[in-house]
Amino acid sequence: MTKAILNQQELIKKNIIQLLVQLTNTYQNTRGERQEISIRFPAEDEEFSLLEELELLTVNLRGYASQIQSTGQIVNQDRAIEQLQAMRVLNIPQIASFYFGSNGNYEQIKSYIRTLDYLRLLLLEYLQL
Repeated sequence: MTKAILNQQELIKKNIIQLLVQLTNTYQNTRGERQEISIRFPAEDEEFSLLEELELLTVNLRGYASQIQSTGQIVNQDRAIEQLQAMRVLNIPQIASFYFGSNGNYEQIKSYIRTLDYLRLLLLEYLQL
């Protein structure tokens, strides 16, 4: 790899690590919103509720980010790239309907959702360099 690519990869890695911290802080600040959402947005016809979908995304993305943080790489990189490309946050019906349908409410959770998607994009960029 060229020095420019290594420098770019290192910068992306730093951003990924910062986003991990930001996600933790944002998540802690959403407790009140999450409690209200759990009541107002239960799993109806879906397999998972809105909050469960967010948890699944969070676990997957944090797992990848933690691997990059600790080792600088991800085991089975090609599979991870495929999963990250398919994991478009706003393509998940519960998340999309909540995000676009809650008109000015739940701004902390919406910020969390945007941060998750940004982390997904940074992970993809890092792996594709």
